[in-house]
Amino acid sequence: MRVGVVTFPGTLDDQDAARAVRLAGAEAVPLWHADHDLRGVDAVFLPGGFSYGDYLRCGAISRFAPIMDELIPAARDGLPVLGTCNGFQILCEAHLLPGALTRNEGLHYVCRDQRVRVENAGTAWTSAFTKGQEILLPIKHGEGRYVAAPEVLHELEGSGRVVFRYAGGNPNGSMNDIAGIANAAGTIVGLMPHPEHAVEELTGAPSLDGRGFFASILAKLVTA
Repeated sequence: MRVGVVTFPGTLDDQDAARAVRLAGAEAVPLWHADHDLRGVDAVFLPGGFSYGDYLRCGAISRFAPIMDELIPAARDGLPVLGTCNGFQILCEAHLLPGALTRNEGLHYVCRDQRVRVENAGTAWTSAFTKGQEILLPIKHGEGRYVAAPEVLHELEGSGRVVFRYAGGNPNGSMNDIAGIANAAGTIVGLMPHPEHAVEELTGAPSLDGRGFFASILAKLVTA
């Protein structure tokens, strides 16, 4: 199984994402922002960082990178995509996911381990978890407050597309404590926490809960 890991100028977590993919037993395929080819990958990871320096808005410039011209239609056709932190912001800017990520409430950068509750274990990236399970993942962001119009929030909540919710306190003021959402098909998932930093004991968080994301997508691809 081949999982593409996209690197934009300013991306920080691409090597961590690639290592997490390899530890799960898949091949990590590097995809550069200027590429015009997805290289036949089975899924794509949009990692965190500060792509293009976060100018204009987080993810606003990345959304127009050549690789996104390939990724957007492929994702709409069912290619599984996971976006973490800046990757989540890019997915929203590309309108693959609704809503937006804005400055944290209080305008403080947050960097800590965060408990997150799984609200939907039926997506391509969360099947290894159970609904209601609490997992521990690192967060590190200054613009992670999820916001959306009331009708969008209503639709997300009513259709089970809120995939993760902050537990034990909301770190950034996200509406409805939302930490991550999915598209209607459950193939595209975006979240602010970083599962790629919670996959091995040496450098990971106090938990290895990030492994579940990669186990989920590999199981999905094997049975596809």
